Amino acid sequence: MTGSVGQNDEVDVVLIGGGIMSATLGVMLQQVRPEWSIQVYERLLVAGSESSGPWNNAGTGHAAYCEMNYTPQRANGTIDISKALLINEQFHVTRQFWSSLVERGDLPDPARFIHHIPHMSYVHGEADRAFLRQRYALLKEQPVFAGMEYTEDLATIDAWAPLMLEGRANTGLMAMTRHDGGTDVDFGFVTRNLLQSIERHGGNVATEHEVLGLKRLPDGRWRVQVRDRGSDITFSVVARFVFIGAGGRAVELLHDSGIDEAKGYGGFPVSGQFLVCTSSEIIARHDAKVYGKSQVNAPPMAMPHLDTRMVNGERALLFGPYAGFSPKFLKRGSWLDLFSSVHLDNLLTMLTVARKEMPLTLYLINQVRQSPEDRLETLRDFIPTAAKGDWKLIHAGMRVQTLKRTSRWSGSLEFGTEVVAAKDGTIAGLLGASPGASTAPSIMLNVLQRCFPRDYAEWEPKLSQLVPAIGRNLNDDPALLREIDEHTDKVLKLA
Repeated sequence: MTGSVGQNDEVDVVLIGGGIMSATLGVMLQQVRPEWSIQVYERLLVAGSESSGPWNNAGTGHAAYCEMNYTPQRANGTIDISKALLINEQFHVTRQFWSSLVERGDLPDPARFIHHIPHMSYVHGEADRAFLRQRYALLKEQPVFAGMEYTEDLATIDAWAPLMLEGRANTGLMAMTRHDGGTDVDFGFVTRNLLQSIERHGGNVATEHEVLGLKRLPDGRWRVQVRDRGSDITFSVVARFVFIGAGGRAVELLHDSGIDEAKGYGGFPVSGQFLVCTSSEIIARHDAKVYGKSQVNAPPMAMPHLDTRMVNGERALLFGPYAGFSPKFLKRGSWLDLFSSVHLDNLLTMLTVARKEMPLTLYLINQVRQSPEDRLETLRDFIPTAAKGDWKLIHAGMRVQTLKRTSRWSGSLEFGTEVVAAKDGTIAGLLGASPGASTAPSIMLNVLQRCFPRDYAEWEPKLSQLVPAIGRNLNDDPALLREIDEHTDKVLKLA
């Protein structure tokens, strides 16, 4: 993937960043406008190796089966399941999208990128057990969560996750839920194959090409300045539509665009680390993604989890994440990323968020100060018999949380994903992190609706060839849900 248009060439679409978001949008645009010219720029040699990479946070097919932060508890003790329902619906869109691409040959054998892995939630203590019990009672009544199980029985827990009971001194007040519909996904593999599909259908993908800046032209198009990192040659391309899916770089590029909609936005980077198991015997004894509850003051995406993954066809087991702080916005970014992202229009936002989020700052400081023994002790909450010699520490990718202006004098820290688009629809960018990759097709459909409102109704029949139940709520239509699930399970070999 090294093709590139030349100096001062004109294209219909420039996609900045070779991750899952740009790749998904490119495939959708080729579906509705096959005659459009598309150019993708990725700054690294291998596309999909930053946030979309399996060792860099992405790996779980997020459907809200096990992630308890998607079902927050209100002040009055009740639980809000609306976000869990939304995310589950969005992952159903993703499954439909991938199934359609497998059927037409634009994605390879699904056994190479998606695998069935049970998703579980784990708690201990009376208060958390009551929370999980209530969460289960609410979710099991929803058609999209049918099949979820709950247990406080130690024999059942031992059958589900034997490593978690072995050697445990205090087994009382444990509880777990399990859903067999969970999946593990190699999003980096999916990304690279989507980009290859874009190339087969006439698009260009240029790796080792970094976008340096953007300038709106008088006719409404965009001049995109690009540096070929291999030759160190800088050139420009003119595009009718630009999408910025460049991970942490999106904050700065959106600001560089000068659009009013990007004013007041900033980014707060959170780094991550995982313990990866080096014992094949231990890896073989665990077959699940088990999520616990986040620590007090931890960011929502810092839910501790004992996670079975398939990476490059090999089974792996990791635990984490251990959060930390780095001023870099990308794993292979610059130490100046955070400082260069501060501008007059977002300075007040960043200062007010810094003041309000002091507990988060203290949490990150404590995480950075952790010793290997501290990390091992956290792991032992999940695997009591964990030994230091069976685990190694790896550095995962960066997650840049969105700082958003909420009023003239205030801002907030956002933990989801957010599309920022110009009023005229000529440019859009994606900010934020989790659930991210798992919901890329839904997010990109939203981009099409916002940026091409006059065309979207005409495009919807063509998009329905990729997402058959587009615009439908499967939780409200159990018969359609069964039909879609049976088909996608068969195509993706998850049945």
